[in-house]
Amino acid sequence: MKILCVIPARYASTRLPGKPLASIAGKPMIQHVYERASQAERPNMVLVATDHELVYKAVQAFGGKVMLTSPHHPTGTDRLAEVARTYGDYDIIINVQGDEPLIAPEIIDQLAAAFDAAPDLAMATLASVMDDSEYANSSAVKVVTDLQGCALYFSRSLIPFPRVSVDELPVYKHIGIYAYRRDFLLTFASLQPTPLERTESLEQLRALEYGYRIKVLKTDFQSIGVDTPEDLEKVNQLLSK
Repeated sequence: MKILCVIPARYASTRLPGKPLASIAGKPMIQHVYERASQAERPNMVLVATDHELVYKAVQAFGGKVMLTSPHHPTGTDRLAEVARTYGDYDIIINVQGDEPLIAPEIIDQLAAAFDAAPDLAMATLASVMDDSEYANSSAVKVVTDLQGCALYFSRSLIPFPRVSVDELPVYKHIGIYAYRRDFLLTFASLQPTPLERTESLEQLRALEYGYRIKVLKTDFQSIGVDTPEDLEKVNQLLSK
């Protein structure tokens, strides 16, 4: 089973322009993500997929593998699908976000391992127990699963709503790192956006609305994505130590 780890790196960002090249402890953010992803054992290759020449050149400068993709993709999934069409000899595509400079290599391997004994598994992602300080934060996406660990729903609202306290049922935060079988990824990218997807602005809901299952793996990893200048400063302080 050949595994390709792809890091989509879109240059434009409303809250943090030129985000992939933001400096963290003396390196561009995309280099931190690439180097951490490269420490994972399961992927046969790690590749940055970008829409901008500056990011392309930055990755080349630190010796990383990079592909220049169309600047017209509406979503990261579409950018990922372009890579999947180019690299047809890979079985599993793992999508690591380009704004995760603290990504843990072992969770990439955890996602890859989910497919080892599950020939029918098409898509997998991650979740961790959410701190109650994020319950009201719409940027912190929540997920609920069935008894087999497959997603029932993702939402920016608090789910499940704790009308009755159930001690053994914590709120889970979705970590936006995905793994796909290549054939399913191409199918998924070809599907039209769906009502719930558009309402919540969550691409993964498209898969659920079309009836596909998403395996949600539990992890202790706490994601610290970089979306704002404040996030950038926080990660800079952590990595500078």
